[in-house]
Amino acid sequence: MIPVREAKSIIEEHIFKLVSESVQLNDAGNRVLAQDIVAPFPSPQFDNSAMDGFVVRSEDTKGASQKNPVTLKMVGISSAGSPSDSVLNQGECIQCMTGAKIPDGADAIIMVEDSSGFSDSESVHVMIEAFPGKHIRKKGEEISQGDVLISKGTRITASEIGTCATFGYGKVSVAKKPKIAIFGTGDELIEPGNELKPGEIYNSNLYVFAELVERANGEVVMRNVIKDDKDSLREFLSEALKTCDVIISSGGVSMGRYDYVRDIFMDLGVKEHFWKVAQKPGKPLFFGTGNSTLIFGLPGNPVSTYIGFMEWVWPVLESMMGKPESKPIIGILAESFPREKAKKRFLFGNAWVENDQLMCKPATKVGSHMLTSSLGANCILSSELGETPLHSGEKIDINILPWKSIK
Repeated sequence: MIPVREAKSIIEEHIFKLVSESVQLNDAGNRVLAQDIVAPFPSPQFDNSAMDGFVVRSEDTKGASQKNPVTLKMVGISSAGSPSDSVLNQGECIQCMTGAKIPDGADAIIMVEDSSGFSDSESVHVMIEAFPGKHIRKKGEEISQGDVLISKGTRITASEIGTCATFGYGKVSVAKKPKIAIFGTGDELIEPGNELKPGEIYNSNLYVFAELVERANGEVVMRNVIKDDKDSLREFLSEALKTCDVIISSGGVSMGRYDYVRDIFMDLGVKEHFWKVAQKPGKPLFFGTGNSTLIFGLPGNPVSTYIGFMEWVWPVLESMMGKPESKPIIGILAESFPREKAKKRFLFGNAWVENDQLMCKPATKVGSHMLTSSLGANCILSSELGETPLHSGEKIDINILPWKSIK
């Protein structure tokens, strides 16, 4: 049994980066960028109006008020799609719409509300004094040409898609999705929707795996519940080693009579890097490599499976796609947290902000078989080794579940 930190270091030595592929922007959601997105032009591309109104020379509006309006000659109309090519001279104005290019000679915008309004008249009354730059968006004030808009390794959301579209990117380069095999073992496992017979339990772990793989933006290409039969297990794993980047098992890596998984891996030439980690839950964790495939053998208890995936597999998948590793944040316990003398302890928990402090508490159900402890949780809490519990008011590491938020 090795410490968690040592096990993490061993895994890091064997992580490989996935190659990239070009995808249409419409298909880029939740993918991880394999390139920096660089601005091909400044934003705004030209000085433009922030308001509907009239573009003017500010000096022509001096002294204007509702009681003493200034009358200007209207010499054209400028809109976002049809800019005016006129040069504004003294005493003139141009009707303009939001986003319209500012013509030469102008330096301010009068909002339509501060004028006699839009009309077919050849003149307009201005009822407020303008200053240079009023209601004008300056060229490059948001982004300069050549600026890095989005860094390589960023997971693409609506914000990134919108920014790419704004700057003309129809395609982007992203990391390929890791191809993943997931499987569980045991004669007792049956699919949800069927009637349980004595001694049977529902297969929940593969449903958890599949959902988490999808959230991590991986692709499950092989999935099976394998009975306690060595030949069936060997056939499945042999194919998975040929076609998958990652193999994840649920169960079969402990000390039971029918826990064949580890033995079959060895028979197929997998190199074992460690088996058993000083953690709770999930001590019988297996990690190995074979045929450029990373193999994780997670225990079969549901909480061990779920927390094991989030603490061990999720960071690896993100690293393979080039996403920077997320670090735990520090919170303050509102309730005590049980520690282990010789093992790192993990529990589902809840974190929230109270009086400008990040507070947290562990789930009340602590058994590794109690999957309902994850219901309502927004984080995983973890403590280092210790002979006594952590008490209310003490600090603890918090890993926020990526699809959850802190309230």
